[in-house]
Amino acid sequence: MTELKTIDSQVRDLIWAVREKTAGEVHQTFEVDEKTSYKDLVTTVDKRNERWINRRLKEIDPGCRIVSEEGFGDQVNDMSGHVWVVDPLDGTMNFVMQRSRYAIMIGLFVDGQPSQGYIMDVTAKKLYHGGPNTGVFVQTSEGERPLHAPADKDLHDSLVSVNSMMILHGDHNLRQVALQARGLRMYGSAGLEITDVLAGRLGAYISWLKPWDAAAGRIMAAALNLTFVKIDGTPADVLSSNSVLIATNNAAKDILRLVK
Repeated sequence: MTELKTIDSQVRDLIWAVREKTAGEVHQTFEVDEKTSYKDLVTTVDKRNERWINRRLKEIDPGCRIVSEEGFGDQVNDMSGHVWVVDPLDGTMNFVMQRSRYAIMIGLFVDGQPSQGYIMDVTAKKLYHGGPNTGVFVQTSEGERPLHAPADKDLHDSLVSVNSMMILHGDHNLRQVALQARGLRMYGSAGLEITDVLAGRLGAYISWLKPWDAAAGRIMAAALNLTFVKIDGTPADVLSSNSVLIATNNAAKDILRLVK
């Protein structure tokens, strides 16, 4: 436990340092490339952040393995030992097109169990961090406060965020989910949408998430007694991409009845 406390402190320092560098570059010139399509972007900032984070994690936690978005991590096929999952710049489209509403995310699993998650809201200068053994906290330059489990609202009394392409394609009866919710929101950053569920500003978030999109939120959801499952209600594999639901327990029950 002492070792994990030391690691946690150093990782928080790291993510604040990456935040300062990233925020300083958002209005500067950087290179943008397409990955799988013109809607799937990567920048030199994504790549720089990932190299920096991965290098430092190897120093902080020797012997760990890293799963990360831009290909600078390890080949990880199982969850034994310390496995870090890194999203160096979540919401790259927002970063490029809006210059706001983006995040940095890191998650640690120990022998497959959720340990510590970190989501940095870069623009708001807020770090959400914690896990099942420590609780969840919101850290700012002014200090830190605990984040308590949000009110267990049902779907009718909740705002929900749903991936735009899933709504447009009519996947999983999600149009009915949106219609039965109090309102629909779309932000374009998994990290920020997940923190809104953690903080009770959203009752549910539904999207197709890759491991680095989901890991940090999954860990903190476990600490706050929130539902985190695949859209069919089955457990989500940490190393796989899944259509994921993170929600209050009551909203999750309502949503799963509709999608099934």
